[in-house]
Amino acid sequence: MPEGSAKKPTKFIFVTGGVVSSLGKGIASASLGRLLESRGLTVSLQKFDPYLNVDPGTMSPFQHGEVYVLDDGSETDLDLGYYERFTHSELDKDSSITTGKVYSTVIAKERKGVYLGKTVQVIPHITDEIKSRIAKGARGGKVDVVITEIGGTVGDIESLPFLEAIRQFKADVGKHNVLYIHLTLVPTIRVSGEMKTKPSQHSVHELMEVGIQPDVLVCRTERPLTQSAREKLALFCNVSPRAIIQALDVTTTIYEVPLDLKREGLDDLAVETLGLETSPADLREWEQMVEVIRHPREEVEIAVVGKYLDLSDSYRSIYDSLIHGGIANQAKVTIRKVDSERVEREGAASVLAGVHGILTPGGFGHRGIQGKIEAVQYARERRIPYFGICLGMQCAVIEFARNVCGLDKANSTEFDSSTPHPVIDIMPEQIGVDLGGTMRLGAYPCQLAPGSKASQAYEADLVSERHRHRYEFNNFFRERMEAKGLHISGVWPQGNLAEIIELPDHPWFVGVQFHPEFKSRPTKAHPLFREFVRASLALKKDQVQSPAELARA
Repeated sequence: MPEGSAKKPTKFIFVTGGVVSSLGKGIASASLGRLLESRGLTVSLQKFDPYLNVDPGTMSPFQHGEVYVLDDGSETDLDLGYYERFTHSELDKDSSITTGKVYSTVIAKERKGVYLGKTVQVIPHITDEIKSRIAKGARGGKVDVVITEIGGTVGDIESLPFLEAIRQFKADVGKHNVLYIHLTLVPTIRVSGEMKTKPSQHSVHELMEVGIQPDVLVCRTERPLTQSAREKLALFCNVSPRAIIQALDVTTTIYEVPLDLKREGLDDLAVETLGLETSPADLREWEQMVEVIRHPREEVEIAVVGKYLDLSDSYRSIYDSLIHGGIANQAKVTIRKVDSERVEREGAASVLAGVHGILTPGGFGHRGIQGKIEAVQYARERRIPYFGICLGMQCAVIEFARNVCGLDKANSTEFDSSTPHPVIDIMPEQIGVDLGGTMRLGAYPCQLAPGSKASQAYEADLVSERHRHRYEFNNFFRERMEAKGLHISGVWPQGNLAEIIELPDHPWFVGVQFHPEFKSRPTKAHPLFREFVRASLALKKDQVQSPAELARA
């Protein structure tokens, strides 16, 4: 910036949704963030959720999907995973706000007398608190654009304070500094083939009733928007025809969405409306990544043996990270979703036959644990690449203790508090605490053993990874298990806690106590996911070559 020139004010973009939930506001927000970054702008993203939970930490994966953990230990909505995978935005506790957080803060202030005896009300006290959280996204003016996604659907009663707050915010910072984007659904009646704009019209009218006129409509549709539909939406929603943005259902990958929105001109509209001076968009790296997904050179099948398979978002970051590992290897990863209880009923050999890699993700509770342990044993004995994450690592330790070390009743005290061999045990500081926000959460350092598969993958001696767990490897059994071939290849230096385990005599068998899926990106796969997919591809090639070699012999 030239000396003496004034710093331009931060711009604010608000993304709302209408007609139905789960339209993809998070992906749309993240995609817009990517487009703005490609033009040289710095971006910060936020998610405001209208539920009363303080955070998603104690919510069921079946209801809410995965809990996404940030470096600072914040347990957040899974949409923040999209924000980090699509952009370089620095996220923290101020990036994920709920009604529960807002009300807790306001009530705490009231108890302290901050409001000086005033009657505390939704307006202005709740809305002022929401606006203060929005303003924090600007990072003290360090970012060019803040994109704030408002969770829920316009018309829901619990969303009203947030909508009122973003209405007021425009008056607070000036109309040239705010852009409203409304994501809506334009369905097609399949019998007649007729595209219907009325649901979107009604959604916009509901938004206008609270004083918000959207500047842009992003229209989810399974068929291309007709010219007639565009004209109707522009006319009845009081939006420029140019600001009717088509968002077709993607056919290959969600990573196509930024490119689709670019073709529709969404980023041009945003920078022009907000008066931003930018360079032309440079999406070459992103386009190359999408091209690899569309035209992979190889294909590999990997089983994810989990407990929460009924909702795909329960393991969203796991699935995406496997895709990233495939991209890094120019390969398509086909994911076989395997219920661990099915493994218990039918046997690992039946359910997992033919896969080239096995991954067991994190989770809580005893349900399905034996199936996970049997999957570990199948991978170890059949020499199939294995990747255990958090609970998956703990299951690997239990399986090794039982079947290699001869500790038949080895278990985690999470599943059997009276086990004579508690190879996995609760941390002393976790005994008797509340469930919410009290685990080992966030980024911790991990010291890697030289020459290990982990150090070779990372190409580093010390790394930082995100955690979300209460139970740990019990060092009382460490010497005995190492004597039988288990290698502790990564430790938390401060507490000497096991972070990574390996089996050196196995082609690729790695378990980690942390969650590497939270740090994987489509343009830069996490090293462990990259190497896991590579090992799985190697197994597939060996399986193809072996019959031919036998025939020649």
